[in-house]
Amino acid sequence: MYLSIIIPAYNEENRLPQTLKSLNQYLKLQSYNYEIIVVNDGSLDNTAAIARKLLPEIKCLRLLDIKKNRGKGYAVKQGVLNARGRYCIYLDADNAISLDQIENFWPYIKKGYDIALGSIEVKGAKIIDDTRWYRRFLGKLSKYIIRFLTGWEVHDSQRAFKLLSADKAKNIFSKVTIERWGFDIEVLAIAKKLNYSLKELPVTWINPGGSKVSLCGYWTTLKELLKIKYNLLTGKYN
Repeated sequence: MYLSIIIPAYNEENRLPQTLKSLNQYLKLQSYNYEIIVVNDGSLDNTAAIARKLLPEIKCLRLLDIKKNRGKGYAVKQGVLNARGRYCIYLDADNAISLDQIENFWPYIKKGYDIALGSIEVKGAKIIDDTRWYRRFLGKLSKYIIRFLTGWEVHDSQRAFKLLSADKAKNIFSKVTIERWGFDIEVLAIAKKLNYSLKELPVTWINPGGSKVSLCGYWTTLKELLKIKYNLLTGKYN
């Protein structure tokens, strides 16, 4: 198994089928073996049933069905720890960043970078965003706060689409404690602590709206960021 694609899903019955079929169309053209792991995060709709129904059609599809909602971070962690591929990448269920963009990431992994992460805050990125202005403002503000408190040069820590080798992914995620939106920050904080090299790469991000992040989610993420900062200062990730 060469590549594991992990998709956390919470109440994604409408968007998930098209995303899975799109991924499958691209992956069928590749020369390597792969798997798509959908991690149902205690959805209240038919997300798990729809994924299960697609198992015969998409031969590489696996379903991890978590009965209780724990958060995106927990779902991605379970997907990574259960992945069988040599490399892992996690994507959002809305397919906001198409998987074919991974072609731009492989050369950097081959050069020796431990993590290649997608970003809309570096030169070359393209954004098609229908969300409301205050969400864009809060998103931009949160990035500055994250960079200030962590002291790193990553411009866009929260974007799904992070590619890394499975051994390093499992090493990182075995230490991850944040279960909800702030987990991406913790992933990179742990990677930095482990002296893993990072390469931030531009992506085309198409955001159709319908975000699962509520406004109070920004406050929750800030609290999680402070927890990560405390963990770094107290040596929890040593």
